[in-house]
Amino acid sequence: MDNRRHLHPHKHQHPHPHQHQPGGPDGGLPDHVTQDAVVVVPGIMGSTLHDTTTGKDVWGIGGISWLLRAWTTPSGLKSLTMTEDELAGKTGRIKATGLLRHSAWTPYLAGSEPYTDLVDTIRTSVADDAAILEFAYDWRLPVAVNGRLLADAARLHLTRWRRHPAHAEARRHRVDQREGRLVFVAHSMGGLVTRAALDPAYDGDLQGDTRGVITLGTPFQGSVKAAVILATGRGTPVRLPHRKLRAMCATMPGLHDLLPQYRGVRAGDDVRHLTPSDVAGIGGSAELAREAARFHHRQKAIALPGHRSVVGVNQPTWQNLTISGGTVEPHLDGARQNSDGTFIRDRQDRIRYFRVHGDGTVYKESAVLTDTVTHLPLQHGDVARAVTALEAVTEIVRDDVHPGPPLGEAGCGLTAPDLVEAGRPWKIRLTDVTTLAGLDCRLTALDPPSRPVPLTPAWEDGTATATATAPAPGLYRVDVRTPDGFTITQLVMAADPSDPLAEAED
Repeated sequence: MDNRRHLHPHKHQHPHPHQHQPGGPDGGLPDHVTQDAVVVVPGIMGSTLHDTTTGKDVWGIGGISWLLRAWTTPSGLKSLTMTEDELAGKTGRIKATGLLRHSAWTPYLAGSEPYTDLVDTIRTSVADDAAILEFAYDWRLPVAVNGRLLADAARLHLTRWRRHPAHAEARRHRVDQREGRLVFVAHSMGGLVTRAALDPAYDGDLQGDTRGVITLGTPFQGSVKAAVILATGRGTPVRLPHRKLRAMCATMPGLHDLLPQYRGVRAGDDVRHLTPSDVAGIGGSAELAREAARFHHRQKAIALPGHRSVVGVNQPTWQNLTISGGTVEPHLDGARQNSDGTFIRDRQDRIRYFRVHGDGTVYKESAVLTDTVTHLPLQHGDVARAVTALEAVTEIVRDDVHPGPPLGEAGCGLTAPDLVEAGRPWKIRLTDVTTLAGLDCRLTALDPPSRPVPLTPAWEDGTATATATAPAPGLYRVDVRTPDGFTITQLVMAADPSDPLAEAED
């Protein structure tokens, strides 16, 4: 597989919209171009951030060497820690400057892919670049705060777009020649920010001015990984990058807004909600957890107009957790409830646990809000970048037709470590694989870009497994293409073996 073509799957398939103009029936815009305005809302870690007090960019900088320094040196990312003023609501020290343009790596979250392909794909469906708003935000702050900022930005964007000459031209070939409305395309946390923006208590007309909301892997019910991040290695040796992430997130409202809101804590033969005291006990903030629970409760009443979910499936994903002595044990299976709220039980009246899977970060049922869902076998970081996801976005942006039936049984599950040592072999494991024939596994260095290195899968204890070695420190992408044509990817950081990656808790 040519990796450069994979990184820009629509570069040749969908030219820039201005190049489409001769193809229209009257020499104008083509019929598929929408008159609507599109707002792209990234996920956590998906906006570049700038520290106004130091004048330095502090997140999303290009270059793998910066990522390595940021996560493997004690002072890296210090500016991202919430200050007392910020916790008191005095924001402005950190400014969001744009959507992520380079691949970035974060412990546990495995990696954040750039939004370049997503924005380029949307460009093929709008009348002019001015129809697209790339909404960057400080993802450390509460979702509610960013939701209000998004509501203001979306209102201003729609007003300006309706005055644009290309808006009037696009209306001429659309049904009823209706005025343009808003379409939100939101990845991960961005879906929560979008729902907060559509709160009628803030802008009572914004829902009516919204034609559709597309969410890509949004954890509407939260993610167990948020709890694991807060509890990482307390009282035990832990790798420095993971420890740094926990310290940064311990007082971060945005991370607490991602805590699981469903009954996911196992306690004997019961499964209960995560409580503020649980969160404090594992290293987070009880008050932030309490406010997050209140926030999610209020959000349930907010409708998302024309909502479609693109949900990653088939990837092993933590669904439940057990808390003991301040430590968290995540589980790849979870309890399921009947329509009356009771749990499904076995013949011995014990709770049954099911492996529902998800996108590796958000389990499937947490990402589903309505019945209009497209299931794709993708990892969380890739659900806003993969060709299949971009095709679904294109169908929804261009038209009101849902892009076909769910595709939840295709592809495979991919499990790889998030952090490895350069020069030392490590394992990639693939689930839901019945044959090795036609299975294509590759490892690619991203900086500088290199030719993909083929990996040879083999059966190991009944699981398809491949051994990989990152030859030098840097960021790598694992690509697995299955015989049915799906590609599943994950980012892996390779560190210098001489770096002190493991440090004991103070």
